[in-house]
Amino acid sequence: MMSVLSGCEAPQQKQQNRYLVIEQQTSGKYIVVEEMPTEGPNRAIIREKDENGNTVERFMNETEMKALAEQEYKKVQDGTSETVSSNSSGAGMGLAGTILAVAAGSLMGNMIGNALMNNKNFSNRSSSVNKSAYSRSAAGKASRAGTSSKRSFFGGSSRTSSYSRTSYGG
Repeated sequence: MMSVLSGCEAPQQKQQNRYLVIEQQTSGKYIVVEEMPTEGPNRAIIREKDENGNTVERFMNETEMKALAEQEYKKVQDGTSETVSSNSSGAGMGLAGTILAVAAGSLMGNMIGNALMNNKNFSNRSSSVNKSAYSRSAAGKASRAGTSSKRSFFGGSSRTSSYSRTSYGG
C-alpha cells in the first residue's frame, strides 16, 4: 500500500512591506524608532541632526532604500559590513545597515533575508537596531509581569505573583 503526503510544504510567505521611522543617534548610528506594516511600498522617514543641531526629517522611497540595502548586502558578502562584524559596540548601525537589518526580506526577497538572519552576528546586530515602539512596549510588559518582590516596613521581604484576567461580556 502506498500513501501520498500532500499539503506538507509550507507556502512561501510574502514579506510584509514596512513604513519605518529611523532616527540618527548622537553617536552617528541609526536605530528604528517606529515600524509599521503597510500595504503600499516600503518607505522611511529619516530623522537626522543638521549642523545647527536641529532635527531634520527626510523621506526615503523604496527605490532609495533598496539601493542602500543592495550596497550593504555586497559589503556583507565581502565581509566588510558592520552588520556582520562582532566587534561593533553600542546600539545602532549606519543607515544602509539599519535598512538592510530591518527590511531585507521585503526589499530584496526572502532568500536573502533568511540567509542574513542565519548569520549570528547579523541577527544580533539587527535586533539592537530595531527599537520600535512595539518592541519596547512588549519588552516593558514582559518585565512588569510575573514575580516581584516587596520589602516590608520592618525589613522583611515577601514575594508575590501578580496575574490578572479580564472578562468581557456575559
